[in-house]
Amino acid sequence: MDPNNSPRILLVDDDRMILDGLRRSLRRCLRGWHIQCAESGEQALEVLETEPIDIIVTDMRMPGMNGAQLLAEVAQRHPYVVRFVLSGYADQDLILQCTGTAHQYLAKPCEPEVLQRALERAISLEARVRSARVQRFVAGLDYLPVVPAVYSQLIEAMRNPEVSVEEIGAIVSQDAGITANLLKLVNSAFFGLRRTVSDAAEAAAFLGVERIKHLVATLKVFEQFGDKELGVLDAEQVWSQSLRLAGAAKRIAELERAHDELLDQCFVSGILANVGSLVLAANLPAEYAEAVAKVRGEGCSLFEAEEAVFGMNHADVGGYLLGLWGLPDPVVEAITWLHDPLSVADLRFGPLAAVFAAQAILEEERMAWEASEPANPKLATLLERIEKTERLEEWRTEIIGCHEEVRTE
Repeated sequence: MDPNNSPRILLVDDDRMILDGLRRSLRRCLRGWHIQCAESGEQALEVLETEPIDIIVTDMRMPGMNGAQLLAEVAQRHPYVVRFVLSGYADQDLILQCTGTAHQYLAKPCEPEVLQRALERAISLEARVRSARVQRFVAGLDYLPVVPAVYSQLIEAMRNPEVSVEEIGAIVSQDAGITANLLKLVNSAFFGLRRTVSDAAEAAAFLGVERIKHLVATLKVFEQFGDKELGVLDAEQVWSQSLRLAGAAKRIAELERAHDELLDQCFVSGILANVGSLVLAANLPAEYAEAVAKVRGEGCSLFEAEEAVFGMNHADVGGYLLGLWGLPDPVVEAITWLHDPLSVADLRFGPLAAVFAAQAILEEERMAWEASEPANPKLATLLERIEKTERLEEWRTEIIGCHEEVRTE
């Protein structure tokens, strides 16, 4: 979106009364936004060819070109457009077809305030990503690839006709790509859950073995990284580090007697912490290699090198993608602000604080840090703000030297 222009929304529905009602409701609550309408998929594509559109919101069941077909076309021709489904048509095959092309799925009847929040969130996320090129490829991503080790485990498990959803859950919770893909789907309005799900194993349980088999067999929701796809980035190493970080963040939350939902959010935030790096390395390998070379040649952090090369960092990219996909706000916040948590005005103990503290403590372990004060001065300030300074030593004792990479119990 051009920051100098108002957001532009395209509503698509073959029912003129519904279309007019939506437009009136949104115009009242989204003053200044440009709202256009189309009564068919074909008409929507004509609008997109001639008008700059930021977000498309389409019904699913329409004569001629249905919503799934429309979004597939939009993803192909206009990948930078954010794509929403707003429909009461709960056909499983059509909905599953949209998992790779719809960023979010909202169910009819939908309160105007719910749609308003979803649209405003998408626009605010886009504002953080300052490169139009990066916006285009992030918005155009259908799925996040899976690292080969976990992909092999998943395929092998699927060949077993007696495999249980618990076994599948144990596999999928280890990988950032599968986790993000499953949470995107299960938190959609298609499933009608009254709360957000932040645990990949729980998401697998909701979907069931047969649906997951269908996703693996027929869609590109689960597809492994190619041998050379990430260039200088080692996907297996990123996977291993993310598992360690997730386990450490969850352990900190356990020590603080956090409730189950918060434990899940801390773990999944650790798993997804490096999603932005995977996205950048897979889509812009030459530029990412340049960033890594700057780290090695100049001694700067990867975060600083990404800023120099891309004008943003992997936290911006990861937060943007996961926010578009509708993952829980605390998880998106943790990914987006992981390298700058002190910029969050309402900072409190949660996934962001737990993952940041875990990352800082693991870095102290790598450095063989022995002083009582934190090696990272931001951690000291963060602990003061969330009133947890006295808890640091116990967190360190539990995490440093612990070689158990995953804590899922």
